[in-house]
Amino acid sequence: MSAASHDGRAPSNSVINLVVALLCLIWGSTWLVIKAGLRDLPPLTSASIRFTLAAVVFALVVPRLRGLEGGTRPPAWMILVMGLLNFAIPYGVVYVGETVIPSGLAAVLWAVFPIMMAVSSHFMLPGERLVAGHWVGFSLGFLGVVLLFFTDLRDIGPEAVAVGAFFLLSPFVSAIGNTLVKRYGESHSSLLLNRGGLAIAAAALWAGALTTERGAALRWSGLAVFSIAYLAIVGTVVTFGLFYWLLRYAAAHRLSLIAYVIPAVALFLGWALGDEVVGVRTLAGAGLILLGIGLVARSRARS
Repeated sequence: MSAASHDGRAPSNSVINLVVALLCLIWGSTWLVIKAGLRDLPPLTSASIRFTLAAVVFALVVPRLRGLEGGTRPPAWMILVMGLLNFAIPYGVVYVGETVIPSGLAAVLWAVFPIMMAVSSHFMLPGERLVAGHWVGFSLGFLGVVLLFFTDLRDIGPEAVAVGAFFLLSPFVSAIGNTLVKRYGESHSSLLLNRGGLAIAAAALWAGALTTERGAALRWSGLAVFSIAYLAIVGTVVTFGLFYWLLRYAAAHRLSLIAYVIPAVALFLGWALGDEVVGVRTLAGAGLILLGIGLVARSRARS
């Protein structure tokens, strides 16, 4: 995609790399912060409050930043896709999943996103077709997931295996949403797309929370308040504002490689701050998944 196709000025490679590193650090930390907040708040309620706060903040900042970005107003269907496929469903699944799965392990399972993104791009993005070398990467990634299911998740209990399978719905749906935005959203304002998507996500998550968590106990501890504030402002407004701005300029599979670094950050923070066990089997499963991602990325770069 060329810079000429946008109203705003395309960022340099150095700026892209710096922003990608920042996104890796922030998103790597969000897994543990979500887990911490779930000690006092039900999952969908916690996600609903996060996205409501994020939607309000985004609505306040968009008028100030709108003139700097450029881009046209996105159509209603794309805002709906953003809200449901990129926000509400993936994050609803993550919050529910982390009530059972440790934060670092959840991040490792979600790391299959680039592989799912590559498959989605093959069918929906011209010029991003799969080649034979991808299948080796897919196989290694699949073996890594299987290893985690038969070791770490099994050791947690039967419920964790079922929740782990459900958890994979999150990266799958997110890959479809990101591919649709990449294909049809290159000329549209990422700020307006995020603002509308966050509002849709908040409404959808509240519908789920009020349906399934009515009467559930809420405790507004200092940790719960910090979790909501950090995840809404830093983990949502800042990160998604930057990510979907970059998505207009960088290749979809390049940005999806953020998931290559996030598991390492999440595993370290879960071990160092969350007292989560990171054993040899966890590292082996994570290593197979990340090696698979690397092979997919290398094959895509060559093709």
